[in-house]
Amino acid sequence: MEEKKIQEYFEERVKEAKTQFERTVDCKHTEFDDLYPYMTEQPQFFWYKRYVAWQELLTVVKVAEDMQVDWKNLFLDKQSSFVEGRVLDAKVLDDWYEESEKHEKESSKNE
Repeated sequence: MEEKKIQEYFEERVKEAKTQFERTVDCKHTEFDDLYPYMTEQPQFFWYKRYVAWQELLTVVKVAEDMQVDWKNLFLDKQSSFVEGRVLDAKVLDDWYEESEKHEKESSKNE
């Protein structure tokens, strides 16, 4: 596989993992919900699926790093720091989006 194709492949995988994680932060439907439809009624399921999405993101980023693919340009600086810190806590969930993004999301929800 050409180096450029490898770069594109891993960038796409990182983008997909990031989107999956962000959908869990926003409490939106993900592929994980389809795997365990009977669990969606359980309150702890939402935390569990966030941890699963976070672990997927960390794994894909680790492989991208191993392949010397620059993944940081796909994230805000704060998000890159969270990924490098590797620990999913309330601060990551609360501060994942920048303030301007939070306002845009809230505006789009109200429309």
